[in-house]
Amino acid sequence: MSQIFPKKANSLPLLSLVGSLLGGVALIVLVWYYFSPEFTVVGYKPEQPVPYSHRLHVDELGMDCQYCHNWVENSEHANVPPTQTCMNCHNQIRTQSPKLVEVRESWANDEPIEWVRVHHLPDYAHFSHAAHVNKGVGCETCHGRIDQMEVVSQVEPLSMGWCIECHRQPELYLRPNDEVTTMGYTQPANFVERNLERIREDGIQPPTNCSACHY
Repeated sequence: MSQIFPKKANSLPLLSLVGSLLGGVALIVLVWYYFSPEFTVVGYKPEQPVPYSHRLHVDELGMDCQYCHNWVENSEHANVPPTQTCMNCHNQIRTQSPKLVEVRESWANDEPIEWVRVHHLPDYAHFSHAAHVNKGVGCETCHGRIDQMEVVSQVEPLSMGWCIECHRQPELYLRPNDEVTTMGYTQPANFVERNLERIREDGIQPPTNCSACHY
């Protein structure tokens, strides 16, 4: 009696097994990337109610981050500046600009501008700006080159793995406190040794246990 199936059919189970394994690996890679913060949030750039240019204010005019976000040294949260902060300048500068209608109306009606939040952390993750800023973590480490942005976008994933990298090797990321708001800061050649010395002297011990950020 002749064979119903050709001999090459004997390889089908092996090919099916290999295909399943490769398909499973491909699926894991796709989910790992396309469901990760690197894909879902990096590049997020919402339109704001007022077209505020950080490039103009920070880079060209030289405004310091803490002029507007003045709570970062003392608060867990970086405050969005109230309309009063804007009007400190704009009650005299570009007082009739159509781009600032929302600001003038906010000031006249005593109603806050509804800025759209760019950087989000899950409710179950605790982060203190003050704890990081006062230890020498620069604004651009997390927020990127804000001074070059016409519209603020998220440039880092702010994921747990990304945070842990810094907590495990803080000497690679710290800078002098008076350089925290400096954009485009360049580390000196001996910055690792200098930071290790500071870590020892100041007792800087970034936690890596779960309860440090999740409680």
